[in-house]
Amino acid sequence: MENMKSARKNDTGEVGSDLSEQIKAATKDNHVRAENTQLMLSYQKGQITLPQYKVLLCSLYEIYKALEDELDRNAFHPAVAPIYFPQELSRLESLERDLEHFLGSDWRRKLVVPAATHRYEQRLRDIGRENPALLVAHAYTRYLGDLSGGQVLGKITQKSLGLSSKEGLSFFSFPGVTSPNRFKQLYRSRMNSIELTEAQRAELLEEAVSAFELNIQVFDDLQNMLSVTTATVDQSDSAVPAAALPSSHVMQVTVGLCVALATIGIGIYTF
Repeated sequence: MENMKSARKNDTGEVGSDLSEQIKAATKDNHVRAENTQLMLSYQKGQITLPQYKVLLCSLYEIYKALEDELDRNAFHPAVAPIYFPQELSRLESLERDLEHFLGSDWRRKLVVPAATHRYEQRLRDIGRENPALLVAHAYTRYLGDLSGGQVLGKITQKSLGLSSKEGLSFFSFPGVTSPNRFKQLYRSRMNSIELTEAQRAELLEEAVSAFELNIQVFDDLQNMLSVTTATVDQSDSAVPAAALPSSHVMQVTVGLCVALATIGIGIYTF
């Protein structure tokens, strides 16, 4: 509720009416919490491995598939139409190229994602059917976050993984956007033109907060998994080689780590 109150004011303390400004204000605390996790800081330092990045791509694929399926299905909805930019923003095809590059032509059979990703995916499906206007909150947090940090994160990832080319990094590239800053201005303007009642606006602001919380929950789950795993390994006093650990357990921890990294687009950069 406090976030909703702050969403009504701009930086000068005056009441603001722009939806984009209100979303930014409403999610300010959540944004700070997301970007200050240890995993976020680690990613910025270039501490990511190829196995982690592969599973990250799997989760991003499932999230964007749900988001873009629902945006496509509701393209003519009065709240969705103004911010519907499939040519400029669609991430699904680029993620498919990246997954095929790293996992091979049968990459669809190799997709592995944790429950946190499924929860987010299901939320997108639900609101796409029941209240498409709320898709605006998720599109804003995902696309503008990725667009803001795409170039920098692409370079960090390329260097961290020791890649000699940009193959496998299509996700970070927006060839349909010649000027990210100008496009973000256009996107915000289109968002602000959406006609909403006060009740609808409040609901959309709450959904923007939920979008961040769905991602932050992954961090909480991840920290718990890492703590349990670390404690188990410490108690064993390294008596059991890592290779001897159940593969499903190792994959669970790896998946959790990588999906947590999937929130980089909405955590590190201000949009």
